[in-house]
Amino acid sequence: MSPLFTSIVIVMGLLAVMGIVVGVANDAVNFLNSALGSKAAPRRVILWIAAAGILVGTLTSSGMMEVARSGVFYPGQFSFPEIMMLFLGMMLGNILLLDIYNTLGLPTSTTVSMVFGLLGAGVAAALYHIWGDPAASVSDLSQYINTGKAMAIIAAILLSVALAFAAGSLFMYVSRLIFSFRYAKVFRRWGAVWCGISLAGILYFALFKGLKSSGLIPTSVGEYVGEHVLVTLFVFWAGASVVLWIFQRMRLNIMRITILTGTFALALAFAGNDLVNFIGVPLASYDAWQIARETGSESIMMGELANPARANFLLLLLSGAVMVLTLFFSKKSRHVTETELSLASQHEGDERFGSTFVSRSLVRASLALNTIWTGLIPDRMQKVIDRRFEPLPAEERSSAPYDMIRAVVNLTAASILIAIGTSYKLPLSTTYVVFMVAMGSSLADRTWGRESAVYRITGVMAVISGWFITALGGFLIALCVTLLLLWGGWIAVTTLVALCAWLLIRSHRTKPEEKAAAEELPVIKAETPDEVLCVCIGEVCTTMEQVTRIYNRTLVAVFKENRKVLKEMVQSSNRLFEEARDRKYGIMPTLRRLQQCDIDTGHFYVQVTDYLSEVTKALIHITRPAFGHIDNNHEGLSKEQIVDLMRVNDQVEAIFDKINDMLRTKDFSDLDMVLEMRDKLFDTIVEAIKNQLRRINGDPAASTRASVLYLTILNETKTMILQARNLLKSQHYFLESRK
Repeated sequence: MSPLFTSIVIVMGLLAVMGIVVGVANDAVNFLNSALGSKAAPRRVILWIAAAGILVGTLTSSGMMEVARSGVFYPGQFSFPEIMMLFLGMMLGNILLLDIYNTLGLPTSTTVSMVFGLLGAGVAAALYHIWGDPAASVSDLSQYINTGKAMAIIAAILLSVALAFAAGSLFMYVSRLIFSFRYAKVFRRWGAVWCGISLAGILYFALFKGLKSSGLIPTSVGEYVGEHVLVTLFVFWAGASVVLWIFQRMRLNIMRITILTGTFALALAFAGNDLVNFIGVPLASYDAWQIARETGSESIMMGELANPARANFLLLLLSGAVMVLTLFFSKKSRHVTETELSLASQHEGDERFGSTFVSRSLVRASLALNTIWTGLIPDRMQKVIDRRFEPLPAEERSSAPYDMIRAVVNLTAASILIAIGTSYKLPLSTTYVVFMVAMGSSLADRTWGRESAVYRITGVMAVISGWFITALGGFLIALCVTLLLLWGGWIAVTTLVALCAWLLIRSHRTKPEEKAAAEELPVIKAETPDEVLCVCIGEVCTTMEQVTRIYNRTLVAVFKENRKVLKEMVQSSNRLFEEARDRKYGIMPTLRRLQQCDIDTGHFYVQVTDYLSEVTKALIHITRPAFGHIDNNHEGLSKEQIVDLMRVNDQVEAIFDKINDMLRTKDFSDLDMVLEMRDKLFDTIVEAIKNQLRRINGDPAASTRASVLYLTILNETKTMILQARNLLKSQHYFLESRK
C-alpha cells in the first residue's frame, strides 16, 4: 500500500475531528436555541442535557453512513486512487466552507454542504476518469453519478423547508389561540394535556424512529408499534399527560420538563441524522483503504462501498464525545445562535439586518392581504383573536427572547420532522428544519410587527440565500479541489492540506484588535438611577478619549498618506459608532428599568445617547472619506492645506483635553473657557475655508478630490465639536440638578 494513501487516511481522521468541531459549532443552533431562547434552565444544564442526547443519538447514525458511501455516485465506477481523492477533496472543501459561515455567524446546512460537496467531487472524479479513457465521453457522466438518489435527497431537503415553516406556523397559531400570552390560568387546567401531546410526539419519534436502527429497541416491539402507530401515540399521550399532571400538582414546571426533554430528543435526532455529515466520508475512505489493502491492489474498483456499512460503535461514541466537547467549549457556536434568536425575539430593538426593496415589498403586500383577510372575518371574532395575541406589558415581560409556549412548539415540530426523515434514511437538513420552524412560529406569534418585519424578513432571506450559496459553493469548491488532487498527486495533497490547516488556525485565532475591543468597553447593565449615572459618565469619558485619539491619528495619517493607519482608524470609528447606535436602540429598556420614575435621570440618559451618537457619526464622516481618498491613490493634500489642518488639529486636541479633564474631575468651572476655545476654533475653520477658496481661484489645476476631502474634514470637525460641547453642558446641568 502506497504511503500516500495511508497518509490520506490519517489526514481524513484529523479532518473528521475538524469536521465535527466546525459542524457542531454551526449546528449547535439547531437543538439549543429553543431552550436558550426561553431560558428554560441555566446554559450549563441545557448543554449537559443536549450532550446526553448527542451520545445516545450517535448510536442511531450507522444507517445514515450509506449516504456518504454511495448516496450520490456509483462507487463501482471509480478506482481506489480516484475514490480516495474524491473523499479528500470533498472534506477539504466542506470544512473551509462551514468555517466561513461560522465566522460570519450564519447558520448553514452541513447536510447540504456534504451532499453537494460529494456531488461536486464525484463529478470531478468522473470527468478525470472520462478524460483518461479514450472510449468514454462526457455524455457517460450519468453512469458515474446517481442522479436519481441525489435528486431525491435534494428534493427532501427543499421540501423540509416548506413543511417546517408551515408546521411551525400552524402549531404556534393554534397554541397561542388556546393559551395566549397570559397562559398561567389556562395552563393550570389544560397544560398537562397540551404538553402531553408534545411529549408523546417527541418520545415516540425519538424512541421508535430515532433509535430503531440502533438495536436498543427489540424487533418485535418495533414491528408492533409500526403496525399500531395511532394506538401507540394515544397511549403515549395518555401516559405523558397523567405523569405531567402529577408533576404539575407537585408544583413542578412541566413546560420546562417538556422543553428539556425536547432538547434531548432534538440533540438525539441531530446526532443520528447529521453525524454522517462529519465522519461519514472519513469512515468511507477508511473502508476503501481496508478493501484495497486486503486485496493487495491499488487499482481495484470500489464496488464494495455500495454494500451496507459496518457499524463501529466505538468510533461512533468517540465522535459523540468530540461533539460534546465542542458543544461546551466552542465560542463560534454562541455566535451562530445569536442569528436565529435575534430574528425570532419577541422584543423590539436594534435589528441585526437592514432593509431591502424585496423585504419592503413583501411587507406592503402582506399588509394589503391582511386587510383583505380581516375584512372577511366578523369584527367580534377578530377582536377575540386579537386579544389572544395581545403581548404582555413591558414591565411584565421576561428578558428571554420568547416564552416557553413557543419553545415547546419549536421543539415538538422540529423533532418530529427530523425523526421522520431519519427513519426513512433521508438526510434532512437539521438547520433548515429548525430554523424554518422557528421562523414560522415567530410569524404566527405576531413577533414580526410593523416595527421589525422588514428587517427580519431581510435576515431570513439572507440566511436562505446563504443556503443556496452553500450548495453552489460546496459543489464548486469540491469540484476544483478534487481535480487539483487528481492531477497534482502528493504535491497537491500536501499543499492543500497545509493550506486548509493554516486557514482554520487563522480563523480560530483571536485577533489583537478584537481582543482589545472586547476589553475596552465591558457591557454594564444599569438598573438604578445612580447606576445609570455612573455608567453614563464612564461611557462619556471613554468615548471622548477614543474620539480624541482617532481624530488626531487620522489627520496625521492623511498628512503622511499612511493607508494602514487610516484603515485601523476607520475600523475603530466604526466600532465606536456601532456602540453608540446599540446604546441608542437600547434606550427604552434602560429607561423602563429606572426606579421611582426618575425623569431627570431619564432625560439625561436620552441626551447622552443622542450627543454621543452625533459625535461618533461626525467622526466616521471624517475617517471614511480620508481612508477612501488614500486607498484610491488620489493626490495628497498640499502643504498649505496640511498647515491649516495642523492648526485646526492643535485647537481640537486642546478642546478635547479640556473636555476630558472636566468629565473625569466633574469640575465644570472652566465651561466658559471651552466655549471661548470653541469660538476661536470656528474662526480658524472659517479662515481655513477662505484660504482654500483663494487657492482654488488662484490655481484652477488644484486637485478637486483633495479640496473636497479638506472641506469635509473641516465641516465635520465643526459638527463634532458642537456636539461635544453640548454633551459637556448637558452633563454639567445634570450633575448640578442631582446635587
